[in-house]
Amino acid sequence: MTRPLAPGSGIPTDLLLRAYASGVFPMAENADDTEVFWVRPETRGIIPLDGFHMPKSLAKTIRRGTFGIAFDRDFAGVIEGCAERRAERRNTWINRPIREAYARLFEIGHCHTVEAWHEGRLAGGLYGVTLGRVFFGESMFSRERDASKVCLVALVERLRARGFSLLDTQFTTEHLKRFGAIDVPRRKYEKMLEEALRGEPAKFA
Repeated sequence: MTRPLAPGSGIPTDLLLRAYASGVFPMAENADDTEVFWVRPETRGIIPLDGFHMPKSLAKTIRRGTFGIAFDRDFAGVIEGCAERRAERRNTWINRPIREAYARLFEIGHCHTVEAWHEGRLAGGLYGVTLGRVFFGESMFSRERDASKVCLVALVERLRARGFSLLDTQFTTEHLKRFGAIDVPRRKYEKMLEEALRGEPAKFA
């Protein structure tokens, strides 16, 4: 991991997109840090779109129609939700340079949100970067039970429908493994990434 950006400096949009295209993404030590570092994991997490698993209990929640799903309605609300400090997570890696950089990507159509709404309130959501036929998942949050999980299901459905071929989760967690997430070695991931960046890009919106 390196720190090529000076404290307080922004992340240039073209640099950020080139980083994603080469399998690299930024993080920060904490929300108050003014720097970012670049991450290129030896093992990468992905959810194979043809191997996505939906737990039965979640399918029941979706059938009940508890949440309304929206796309790209409230980027600021989603990234704020992802950056919230909670009892189980006292800190966050989403600092000001990252917020500003992804807001710019959202403005030019390379960052997207999936949102779960309940009774007029944002109950959960996720956001990520699109490039070629890849969705690079960044973060998700829930304020109500199952809200982010419903967003993940909606994301996978949209990616399948729109011709995406790779859903990158950066890392795997026990939570994501319940949905079919797997680890792949960096070399294999970079070959998958190269293939998914070829040809006509998929359109998320």
